[in-house]
Amino acid sequence: MTSDEDDGEFWGFVQDAKGLFTSHEDGLRQVELLGSSPQGRFLACLDHLGGRRAAAGGGHLAFLDAEGIEMGSYFVSNLTATAAKPSVRGGGLLFDVTVRLWCDELLPGSEEVWELHRTGHLNRKGLWGALDAEGRKAWLSFALWSRDYQRRGHPTDAAPGQVFTLDGRQVVDVDSFYCALGEAINGPGGYFGWNLSAVDDCLRGRFGASPPFTLQWLHSDIATSEPVSHDAAGGDTATDLQVLLEIFADHGIDVLMR
Repeated sequence: MTSDEDDGEFWGFVQDAKGLFTSHEDGLRQVELLGSSPQGRFLACLDHLGGRRAAAGGGHLAFLDAEGIEMGSYFVSNLTATAAKPSVRGGGLLFDVTVRLWCDELLPGSEEVWELHRTGHLNRKGLWGALDAEGRKAWLSFALWSRDYQRRGHPTDAAPGQVFTLDGRQVVDVDSFYCALGEAINGPGGYFGWNLSAVDDCLRGRFGASPPFTLQWLHSDIATSEPVSHDAAGGDTATDLQVLLEIFADHGIDVLMR
């Protein structure tokens, strides 16, 4: 954890967090930071539990891989310590700290995807296929916030003129299309937009592919069938997909619907 006001102010490591992905009213969360090593302003907050000075303010919560490399981070606001005790994980050197914080971006269901990624099990496409609508949104959230880490070995875009193959067998609504699109271009768990404007931004470069390119959409008939178009996502998926095709055309993307 680091301070939002001063990136150089380190607030400490946390071994585990309970409640981080469970939102209450207006994004409020009560989180147990287990095996934490409070430092800086966050450490000072523990001397003022129950008072105004127990509030550390805004900060950044980063997720680390097994080698300690940052996989992605979230901004949290109004982080306030409410309880603290020595942790059984650290022999008096670590603390279990309960905090309140706000963060709208930590979507329920994302935790499992981060763990898949951290443990190296995000290793094939389509793992999102069995998720419900909320789960697919959480998957896309993970893809968004982990995109730089996932592309660290190949930070430049694929050269123009490439052919990307999108497997449409699991595309039942527009969010599942975004899941499949991100993986077609950037591999398992990859990101290439999670709404219409984000896809438009990605098509301007720096997100894995440089236009013009060809998108070969296999099994496209599944997403354009009448039941899926109007019922699966609780909205008009066909309209969103039509707008996407227009966005692709504006950027010189040739979509081959198979």
